Amino acid sequence: MSGIDGMDGVGGGGGGIGGGVVVFGAGGRAGRAITAEARERGHRVTAVVRDPGRHPGIEAEGVRVVRGDITDARSVSAIVPGHDAVVHAVSPFSGPEQGLAGLDPRFFARAADALLQGLTEARVPRLVLIGLFANLDDARGRPVMDDPSVFPAELRPFAVAHAADLDRLRAVKDTDIDWLILTPPALLEVTGPRTGRYRIEGEAVPQPKDAHLSYADLAVAVIDEIDTPRHHRTRVSVLS
Repeated sequence: MSGIDGMDGVGGGGGGIGGGVVVFGAGGRAGRAITAEARERGHRVTAVVRDPGRHPGIEAEGVRVVRGDITDARSVSAIVPGHDAVVHAVSPFSGPEQGLAGLDPRFFARAADALLQGLTEARVPRLVLIGLFANLDDARGRPVMDDPSVFPAELRPFAVAHAADLDRLRAVKDTDIDWLILTPPALLEVTGPRTGRYRIEGEAVPQPKDAHLSYADLAVAVIDEIDTPRHHRTRVSVLS
């Protein structure tokens, strides 16, 4: 599955990498799927949430749940030592029904800065972030978030905030952190099966327009990129 243009991936092979994986945002849908996939593949997992009491059911054999703040470099650097990779699956916004009240427009920029600093201090080399469909480019080369016929204009501030992590990561040229943003399609299936198959494409909106992916297969793609990194310091889309 090397390359980024229409390459297929068949994941789920091999075991863990020994040092372990940190999953920030382990209480969310993506985070829970990634935590479960990492554990099943033999990784030691540190699952990071804002409030462990609000997320029962994450802790299991091989999974340690801790409190942490992804926007605080000191919190990051205290958690990540001894691990080989970190996953950023945190979102301050869970859906349109929540509204944008209280959204910190600098959340993703602050998180990117804290991760780069914390991982550098701890010498953790690999960082995989979950991207947002609205920040991919459409057929005209403009971000999907700029087209109100595709992405609701009232949610654009969230997409703008989310885009800052890529800007931050690209702006830092002298980092040793090997980062990757994996961007799923708009249609993410909560109850979709784990097929172990997915396709990696570039930074344009994936085709067909009804492209979909299960959270379970998103997790497969994430752990594949930790076990055997194939894409480096770039953003790609991943779909079924």
